[in-house]
Amino acid sequence: MKDFFRITARAAAWLRRVTLQARGFKPVVFAACLVPLGTLVWRALTVQLGANPEQTLIWTTGLWALRFLLITLAITPLRGVTGWTELARLRRMLGLFAFAYALLHFTCYLGLVNGFSLDAVAKDVVKHPFVLAGMTALTLMLPLAATSTNSMIKRLGAARWKALHKLIYVVGVVAVFHYWWGKLAKNNTADPKIYAAILATLLAWRLVRAWQGRRRQGRRQPANARA
Repeated sequence: MKDFFRITARAAAWLRRVTLQARGFKPVVFAACLVPLGTLVWRALTVQLGANPEQTLIWTTGLWALRFLLITLAITPLRGVTGWTELARLRRMLGLFAFAYALLHFTCYLGLVNGFSLDAVAKDVVKHPFVLAGMTALTLMLPLAATSTNSMIKRLGAARWKALHKLIYVVGVVAVFHYWWGKLAKNNTADPKIYAAILATLLAWRLVRAWQGRRRQGRRQPANARA
């Protein structure tokens, strides 16, 4: 059993060295994040988007926005579980990809379904309220994307920047709700349930960690008082 753990630890260290600690790993991840978009462009150029190309573009870009959002939210738990602190340098990039795909999702909806008419969007929101949830999620992502630079972190201060970026939890909930509600009309909520379960797990992990942190802090205070 000891040999098994030793081999596993060495394999994990090797994997960490050739991926997260490698200089070219981040550009590789960046290129990988572009694959869904490239695939969509290729399918559009070769007329392989199916019977309803507009819906394919809208659903696919929206789905990838949600996936990147959940991947971004998974970075901190993964760091906590694995101890791989280098994962943090991917978080901002992944979050911006979530925003980019969400913006593309909305642009496709605005242009392909509504002909860039805001009046048509307003009428569609009344008819399909889940659209409003999606627009809310995108709106909440705007300040996160706009303050993602190092200069904005300095300008806002670390505490205010962290407080602002807790909006990502609200975005996650609203985005899953948007997806679930959209699929509910078609009586097909199997996939939204999976995404909701993943989000619930990621948020529950944070709640547990926060509770453990407060508990440790509560224990230290009497000890410090006695000292």
